[in-house]
Amino acid sequence: MSILNDLEAVIASRKTADPDTSWTAKLLAKGPEKCAEKFGEEAVEAIIEAVKGDREKLAAEAADVLYHLLVMLAARDVALEDVLAELTRRQGMSGIQEKASR
Repeated sequence: MSILNDLEAVIASRKTADPDTSWTAKLLAKGPEKCAEKFGEEAVEAIIEAVKGDREKLAAEAADVLYHLLVMLAARDVALEDVLAELTRRQGMSGIQEKASR
């Protein structure tokens, strides 16, 4: 099991946690739209660090992006396994080929 699978399990367990004691529960309680908004904010912060060229800060922001992506997916009941299956489906296909198949 990977760290992302472990994190997904923790996020799932927080769905029923007290929002006053868990950041994840607080985000999930605000609904999928707020989770998506927070993911977008974190993505922008990662972009800023990528442009600046600070590798350490980019790694930290990328970790935030992955966490908030998993929270957003959980808010809409999309499993990480579904995302990984889609990546597997695309494996070995060029980006141009993949886009044409949509």
